[in-house]
Amino acid sequence: MNTQTLTALVNTDSEHIAGSLSTINPAPLAPAIITVSAEERAKLTKTGKALKEIYGNYENPAFISMLHLNAFKILPERIARLLSRMGADFSAQQYGAIVLKGLVDVDQEELGPTPASWREMDPEKLVEYGFISALLHGVVPSKPVEYFAQRRGGGLLHAIIPDNNMAWSQTGSGSRTDLFVHTEDAFLFNAADFLSFLYLRNEEQVPSMLYSIRSHGKPGPALECLFEPIYKCPKDANYDTDEALGEGVHTSVLYGNRNTPFIRFDAAEQIYNKEAGQLPEAMENLVNFWREAKTLIYNDFIPEAGDMIFVNNHLCAHGRNAFMAGYRNENGRMVKCERRLMLRMMSKTSLIGIQSVAHPENPYLVMEEHYGEVYDPAQV
Repeated sequence: MNTQTLTALVNTDSEHIAGSLSTINPAPLAPAIITVSAEERAKLTKTGKALKEIYGNYENPAFISMLHLNAFKILPERIARLLSRMGADFSAQQYGAIVLKGLVDVDQEELGPTPASWREMDPEKLVEYGFISALLHGVVPSKPVEYFAQRRGGGLLHAIIPDNNMAWSQTGSGSRTDLFVHTEDAFLFNAADFLSFLYLRNEEQVPSMLYSIRSHGKPGPALECLFEPIYKCPKDANYDTDEALGEGVHTSVLYGNRNTPFIRFDAAEQIYNKEAGQLPEAMENLVNFWREAKTLIYNDFIPEAGDMIFVNNHLCAHGRNAFMAGYRNENGRMVKCERRLMLRMMSKTSLIGIQSVAHPENPYLVMEEHYGEVYDPAQV
């Protein structure tokens, strides 16, 4: 058998195998939804309380330094295995998000009324949940980090609360408009690797949006052009107008392996922000991509108190539907209720990789402002 014949047979066989695999393993269109058992939930709830007694706060250096070891020792084995596997799975079948239903018990009476904004939230009421969230990141394994670009730091755990003064904004504090799907901090080179969203309240019954780059299957024409470094991404709506425009840095939207790529994307800023200054070619590519991507957004899941969504920020974008904060629909009538309250934590798998943009005295505080530019540490 000559070389040309062998090559033809191999190519034909490879195409047949690839076709068979795509039939057996179609592109994932939704996250895995895992129901946490009562026994697992009780163990996690007890763990949060015990760690609070020992360490006081989830930001305690003694706790953080031992995070990975504690995570593997303390967490329920099934949950630890799921998240550890997710941390190293970037395959075509990995959606990039896991829903953990009923992860923790939430004492609504102890939590008290939802404050007007995150600024008024009593952090002491969130400590136990911070420990649990940190352990889940630790088992990936990943280290919780904070970003100066987010609330000028603001700690490792953020309370996300609808703020009436920001109701129409494209931020976590908004409510009256859909929050377009986005990867967190798409305007940074060193954005978080993993995110967790722990829901303490969602009485308004707001669906969460998730969109995975894996849902397209193998990248076609609408995606191939996104590997070109011609796209701009301003800083998000948390910034004043002049500050938000940022500099003229161009990057690709997709990067990494061309068959199973990662994504850096923010629909609100890259497509709907008229001041973004996209090149005509870039805008045309983004619009064509968005037309396809919108059909793949998953928003069938309505979180309940105690649920968590854990996300790979390089594979899966997130958002939420519009809602009226503090009101729920009961048989067609809008009835007052406690406003939505969610806790977000972000993490990086390597602290070494972010030290060029980290605060010189705090390896967990990322000082990147916009695509490699760094805030002055003196501002902290």
